[in-house]
Amino acid sequence: MMVTPLFQIIFYEDRNFQGRSYECMSDCPDMSSYLSRCQSCRVESGCFMVYERPNFMGNQFFMRRGEYSDYMSMMGMSSGIRSCRMIPMHRGQFRMRIYERENFGGQMTELMDDCDNIQDRYRMSDCMSSQVMDGHWLYMLVGVKSPSYYMDSGPLNRSFREMGMSGMRFMSMRRIMDMC
Repeated sequence: MMVTPLFQIIFYEDRNFQGRSYECMSDCPDMSSYLSRCQSCRVESGCFMVYERPNFMGNQFFMRRGEYSDYMSMMGMSSGIRSCRMIPMHRGQFRMRIYERENFGGQMTELMDDCDNIQDRYRMSDCMSSQVMDGHWLYMLVGVKSPSYYMDSGPLNRSFREMGMSGMRFMSMRRIMDMC
C-alpha cells in the first residue's frame, strides 16, 4: 500500500503537466537546478506558497491540493515558479497584531480570526508592520486578486517596505486553516 506524504507538489516545465518534472516534499529555495522553467504544477497533498523568484522572494501565491495546468495565466505570474515553501499544519489558536506604521507604530489591532477589510473593520488607513504570535496567515492586497503574502510566527515584520512590499496596501488577513 502506497502512503501519500503529508506535503507533495510536482512541478512541470511546460503547461498541462508536460515536459520534465520535479517532485518536492519540503521547502525548495531554488528550483533552477531541477527545472529550467516551471509552467504547471500539481499539489498532491498539503499547502504551499510558490514564489516567482529564488529564495522565497517576489510575488507569492497560495496553493492547496489541486491541478494548476497553466497557473501563469490563471494567477497572472510573469516568470513562473522559482521556489516553494510548504505550510505546516497549525493546530490551536491564531493571533496576530497589525500596526498602522512601520516598526510597530501607530494604531495596533490584534486579530484572532479572518478580516476581509482592515480599513472598514478597524478604521486603519494603512497596515505597515505586523507580529504573528500564533498560526499561519495570508495577507491579501487591495486591488489584486491572486498574489498574497505568507506570514507565520517567526521573525517580526517591522516593515513591509523592507520586505519588498512598498506601496502596497493590505485589504484582508486570512488564517490558513486548510487541511489541504
